[in-house]
Amino acid sequence: MIGATNFNFMRLRHAASILSIILIVISIGAIAARGLNLGLDFTGGTLLEVQYETPESIDRISTALESAGYRDVTVQHFGAETDVLVRMSEAFRDNLGAEVLNILQTQSADNTLTLMRSEFVGAQVGEELRDQGGLALLLALFVVMIYVAARFQFKFSVGAVVALFHDVIIIIGLFALFQWEFDLTVMAALLAVIGYSLNDTIVVSDHIRENFRMLRRGDAEEVINYSINQTLGRTIMTSLTTALVLFALMVVGGDLIHNFAVALMIGVLVGTYSSVFVASSLLLMMKISREDLMPPEEEEVDDRP
Repeated sequence: MIGATNFNFMRLRHAASILSIILIVISIGAIAARGLNLGLDFTGGTLLEVQYETPESIDRISTALESAGYRDVTVQHFGAETDVLVRMSEAFRDNLGAEVLNILQTQSADNTLTLMRSEFVGAQVGEELRDQGGLALLLALFVVMIYVAARFQFKFSVGAVVALFHDVIIIIGLFALFQWEFDLTVMAALLAVIGYSLNDTIVVSDHIRENFRMLRRGDAEEVINYSINQTLGRTIMTSLTTALVLFALMVVGGDLIHNFAVALMIGVLVGTYSSVFVASSLLLMMKISREDLMPPEEEEVDDRP
């Protein structure tokens, strides 16, 4: 036995594997059955920014527009409570902004409204953004695999990429399951989660590699447990401080970045879990050993004539 580890994480690896499989199956099922609630960035439509003189209820604005026959209306505050962002799947036309402003002005007769901007996002542009975002995710996973394989060893790269794939699928699955709006900010959050989770995985992997080289006693499970416990304090503090910031963004950051903060919060929790259980468990499944990580011996050169 190597020292005294505080927690035997690897003892729970089978239960963790079952949990991960269940979450991934649910996520894939939700994506297939319900699909993503794609935002205006991906589907195309019209975006309007309206400024009120005094704050107005978002629910009242949304009800007024839906009653007028506009489809897929999303209303949210944009910065101050007097600035409102209206998204709808309605096809853009020159007088659309004036129509919406007239409806809202009629509903809030005692308020003064100003149309700040009126923009159109085409469906073709939205499709290109969706495809490019997906390619960015795949490219990120591919680059991670090459980097980890070069820095550590191929088995570590497999564990890292599977852990990242695990995190991304679960986040996307939850957005599909609960039909939260999936827009470009969420796509950006997914890329940020890849970076966050990878950093955590590399810290654990670095300790595993060094302990395999330095410690002469204990099997692979004991070495991995010892390494995880070495990084436990750092992992908890990093995840806790990041989660506190994201919680603040979720509560007071406004609707514009709410889903971004939600995706990152899920990513921090799932990424911390996958760094400990998914990546490390895969190393045991692939039978990682000291021989895999020992530096190659230099061949002696015979200088005798």
